[in-house]
Amino acid sequence: MHARRLADRMTRIRRLRPLGWVAFLVAVGGCGQSTGQAAAHGTAATDQGAGQWSTHGRDAGLTYFSPLSDIDTSNVHRLGFAWEYRLATNRGLEATPIVVNGVMYTSGPWGLVYALNAATGQEIWTFDPHNDTSRGRYACCDFVNRGVEIFKGRVYVASFDGRLFSLDGKTGRKIWETDTIVDRRLPYTSTGAPQVAGDVVVIGNAGGDVGTGAVRGYVSALDLETGHLRWRFYTVPACEATSQDVDQQRARETWPADCSLRAPGGGTVWDGLAYDEKLKLVYIGTGNAAPYYRRTKVKGRVYDDLYVSSIVALKASTGHVAWYYQTTPGDMWDYDATAKMVLADLTIHGRRRSVLMQAAKNGFFYVIDRRTGEVLSAKPYAEQNWALGMDKKFRPIPSPAVDYGDSPKLVVPSTAGAHTSAPMSFDRITGLVYIPVLEAQNILVNLETNPGALVKHLDGGFATAFVPFDDAYHKEDYTPILGPLPDVSPRPILRNVLRAWDPIAQRVVWEQETWRGLAVFPGGVMSTAANLVFQGNVDGRLTVLEASTGRLLKSIDTGSAIITAPMTYRINGIQYVAVMAGWGGSMMSMTFPKGSAPYSYQNIGRILAFRLDGSTETPKPEPRIESPITQPETVPPRDAVERGQKLFIVNCGRCHGQGPAINPDLTRPTFGSEHPQVFRSIVLNGALVTGGMGRFDDTLSRADVDDIYAYITDVRWQQFKAERLKTSPAQK
Repeated sequence: MHARRLADRMTRIRRLRPLGWVAFLVAVGGCGQSTGQAAAHGTAATDQGAGQWSTHGRDAGLTYFSPLSDIDTSNVHRLGFAWEYRLATNRGLEATPIVVNGVMYTSGPWGLVYALNAATGQEIWTFDPHNDTSRGRYACCDFVNRGVEIFKGRVYVASFDGRLFSLDGKTGRKIWETDTIVDRRLPYTSTGAPQVAGDVVVIGNAGGDVGTGAVRGYVSALDLETGHLRWRFYTVPACEATSQDVDQQRARETWPADCSLRAPGGGTVWDGLAYDEKLKLVYIGTGNAAPYYRRTKVKGRVYDDLYVSSIVALKASTGHVAWYYQTTPGDMWDYDATAKMVLADLTIHGRRRSVLMQAAKNGFFYVIDRRTGEVLSAKPYAEQNWALGMDKKFRPIPSPAVDYGDSPKLVVPSTAGAHTSAPMSFDRITGLVYIPVLEAQNILVNLETNPGALVKHLDGGFATAFVPFDDAYHKEDYTPILGPLPDVSPRPILRNVLRAWDPIAQRVVWEQETWRGLAVFPGGVMSTAANLVFQGNVDGRLTVLEASTGRLLKSIDTGSAIITAPMTYRINGIQYVAVMAGWGGSMMSMTFPKGSAPYSYQNIGRILAFRLDGSTETPKPEPRIESPITQPETVPPRDAVERGQKLFIVNCGRCHGQGPAINPDLTRPTFGSEHPQVFRSIVLNGALVTGGMGRFDDTLSRADVDDIYAYITDVRWQQFKAERLKTSPAQK
């Protein structure tokens, strides 16, 4: 199949190397904390208590629920634009702003911090952590940052390159800075929001799916005042050393003894942190093991791989395990347990329970006693076929039908997960949890047993391919890369759904479809005491629904895709709703699908605020302008094109695809794609490293780069010929 068609069909492939995974794309991985006390700025007076939004989830339970009710079902039709603040970025925005004492604090890509007047959007100060931007090549899912933490006048934020900062809330002045990366030879990054837990601040990291070797996951707890390391918990046990640590010894017994199959291990904590001040427990969600299949199944035995794909409760004072629950033992499907958790109190079977709730990537909704770790319920909230059910101890029973060791299998949910980083919301009044759900399937392939052209080049491993919506999937399109694949019938449906879930009755109450087409992540959710649910969407709409029924009440076209959760606050008696808007944040989000806001408008990062009787027109970004298709100056040799295609898929395809996208389409005349010398200086010498384009002279030779350039040139030729046919008089 021609490279362009393959690029349009396939969205993700992974491959195995001796040290771990390399992720790459074809075409296109009621409780206790005190409220933060940041100092006020300006003259705006934020209503105390209900009017604040003091953590990224508003409260210590991270419910994304507000008790404000000034905007309600009777007047929400009057909701209009109040102000906007533009960030100098075109990357994904995943943070939910915090508002304390009239000041809005939030973070953008790379961990930049912004402090604004929450009534007007006027900038007060900004902070730039000055990242090592060469680490941009390790971004699994864009250079995103998922938020700041505010506590006693200080702002805590992680930079993308893995440093944690404490800032003065009044001025943005740096108080301390600590490097949290243990081994900078490995592709560690940091994209999550920190979590204050007593007298420490806890942060995890990412990198389990990228680079020439996956990282070993852990969380670090730093002293709030000094930034000094207090403790560190590894989610994957060390292989080479004998440890007296009970937590690590317990985990070691669940991994293969062969160190070559288990190091470094993955299990990164890239999101999903919570804290119960009363119990003094920190809750972490961990990612998948890396690699998948080769580690989890050795000589017929399936290993659990603790503590990956797990929810773990750690003692805030020591970092020791209080309890754990593994959502997906022997995870071979990329079912991280890193989705944001909600802490709440529920009455279950007549008994009041302090619970932790999570809608995990694997499609199951968990209600767990957060004191003891007892699983109270685990029911599918989305379509899934990987588990036959749960045993009496709530251990999932894997289905043999999705073991892709010997042949490719269609697996549900996809490796993107039924729910991942977009926040869900728990409404304390309706008792419902509102979950942004991605219904998507993918075919999983073990490259060692399904050899194809690319497999020979990669020397074995594992790969996935999303199955596109409608009739776009044709198995023969994938075979040059993955080898033989199965038919898929009936056609899978890819869509986003906002689903209201009753965590006690364990059932869906209502749902609203919000997107259908290519697999994209849905936007996060907020609910309020006025029986309202707010959610943004990829098409740029900010929608408001009736919380009890799902009835659509209001839709505002913003012109910017929204992937994070909205929030609300009150200043001088006026309730505002605000949201960060900007597309990105995942490998699926690097391209702009038709119908999405960035397909029509420039993907400029913005903070948008709304109020009753605001403007009826929300300003939109400038229209997106696509580079023209031009005729290349040379015709590359066929053997170089074939070598270059494989090298492009392995090294470039994860970030650079064809068509409208966040990163440059290298088949268009931009960023050196017309000049081989410029292209070499970018790829080998880091000419664009300040923008996050890392140098690759450690993995690619000049000959490799020239072959990649030959492949890009060949695709440009095909595009040029196709465009010329469109405009030819003979075709009219």
